[in-house]
Amino acid sequence: MKNMQLRELVLCALFIALITVGTFVRIPVGTDVYTLQFLFTLLAGLLLGARLGAVAVAAYILLGLVGVPVFASGGGPAYVLQPTFGYLLGFVLQAWFCGRYARRVTHVSFKTLLLVNVGGMAIVYLIGISWFYIFSNYVIDAPIALWAAIFYCGILQAPPDFLLCVAAAGLAVRLKAAGIWLHPATVETEPARGISAHRA
Repeated sequence: MKNMQLRELVLCALFIALITVGTFVRIPVGTDVYTLQFLFTLLAGLLLGARLGAVAVAAYILLGLVGVPVFASGGGPAYVLQPTFGYLLGFVLQAWFCGRYARRVTHVSFKTLLLVNVGGMAIVYLIGISWFYIFSNYVIDAPIALWAAIFYCGILQAPPDFLLCVAAAGLAVRLKAAGIWLHPATVETEPARGISAHRA
């Protein structure tokens, strides 16, 4: 049990570091710049499970809020007023979702994990775009139409983020085969009736 607890601690710390590093790995695509932050929050949920995955992402956010410059634009408590802060909150729920449902499929495969990742991406988009729209219009007085928020923050971002979902699913399958796949709670290992490989 002590070894398992140490392993969980080490992997959580590793993913906090990976998410931080991923935030500053900038990949230019046309006029936009993308990072690997989303890739590592996906992997945190898939490999650590619901509880530990969410804990790792939440710990990363707390580090930023106390002033450690781990976010794309720095850190500090005032970061909650950033229009993009909702995406960070979405990452926590996404990690929990991916960790939980990756352990409730009847067969863990690339297809089933990709389906789980797309669900996690939808959660991030729902929370992130909602936060962006509300804060832009009612907090920082930078009005934007809802359709514009959905188009620029959702539709245009979806293709590269989907590719990260693909990459995370592929990496998770390989890492699971290598033994890096935690089962923090028995309940997470029980298959759900409604999710199977045939749905992927």
